[in-house]
Amino acid sequence: MVRLVRGAVVAFLAVFVAVVGAVPSSAEGPSPSPSVSETAEPVYGCIDKVDGYGAPRACQLNVLVKAPVCDNEVPKLNYALEVIGSPNTTTTITFVNPTGPDVIYADQPLSGTVNWPGAVVGPDGRGIDWPGWTQLTDGSWVEGDEFDWVRPSVQVLFQVNPEATVTVGYPPSSPVCNTDPEDSEVLVDNPTAAVLSATGSEVQPLLLAGGALVLVGALTVALVSIARRRRPTA
Repeated sequence: MVRLVRGAVVAFLAVFVAVVGAVPSSAEGPSPSPSVSETAEPVYGCIDKVDGYGAPRACQLNVLVKAPVCDNEVPKLNYALEVIGSPNTTTTITFVNPTGPDVIYADQPLSGTVNWPGAVVGPDGRGIDWPGWTQLTDGSWVEGDEFDWVRPSVQVLFQVNPEATVTVGYPPSSPVCNTDPEDSEVLVDNPTAAVLSATGSEVQPLLLAGGALVLVGALTVALVSIARRRRPTA
């Protein structure tokens, strides 16, 4: 009998413990907040060329603006770039010389303005010398210098990783801004050619005048001949 009672008590306690364990306890603490995952590092197509599936990522440099301008008698290049797939925020600008040393502007912003190679700026900020011109000791200007290659157009390389090359024309002068010498006697490289050109231009009017005189003489002779034929004989 005692054994039966003990067995019943043990069974009751086992059922009670199981039931109590299944009921949620109100004494439990608040549910833990979900952890905030760290922001994923950006992926750049110019660094990681392909994604996990082997597809190429975007890596491109667009030249949005490439405007030759004249500012305070100084020829300049105004530019603006759009970079896709690169973390870089500066560019290297290279004016490409096809026959000699290039002109390089390093660590430039992605948009801005740089002086045209060969342009010289005076203390007051105005241009005093221009590519493709040389000033002589008498103050006159002659065409030609070591920067002839930057005009009438030149290739410009923008390097950001990626890179792009464009062709830009030398900015022309305007009524309010000069990109060439102003109010100066312009000489030429070949004086003989200039003399020949001037001689040809002077001979042409003489030839025209001579031809006109010959024509007038011929008409005069013809009129005199006709008049004699009509004169009655004695």
